[in-house]
Amino acid sequence: MDDSDAGFMRQAIALSRRGMEAGAGGPFGAVVVLDGRVLAEGWNQVTSTNDPTAHAEVVAIRRACAALGRFDLRGATLYTSCEPCPMCLAALYWARVNAVVFANAQADAAAIGFDDAWLYGEVAKPIEHRRLRMRRLLAAEALEVFEAWAAKPDKLPY
Repeated sequence: MDDSDAGFMRQAIALSRRGMEAGAGGPFGAVVVLDGRVLAEGWNQVTSTNDPTAHAEVVAIRRACAALGRFDLRGATLYTSCEPCPMCLAALYWARVNAVVFANAQADAAAIGFDDAWLYGEVAKPIEHRRLRMRRLLAAEALEVFEAWAAKPDKLPY
């Protein structure tokens, strides 16, 4: 760890406290760093925005991508006050960040009521065994759109 890592992490931790104390949501904060500077900040805003996806990491990713004017964060590092949940982890992969640095672990979050171990277990189950009922419908019609995308000469892959 160098001093800049600690500084960026302290910023994420401060955001987690500030957002929590302001009543924005749970005690989570994140910063996206690119080329040694903070590109965007995020803090949990689930309860204040009525958006279950407004986790600190997702908010920071959205803001960073908007600031860059692109949909990927290649070359960036995300510093977060807590190990990312499955949703945030997936978003970080889709954003293609280079690295994630976290402070609190999954077990620490579970100890204060933010237990996502069940979700990791659900995702690993076959569709028919998940708690969330899912069924497939009109697959052939939907596949036509996928085929059109595959043939689209001006598509922008991501």
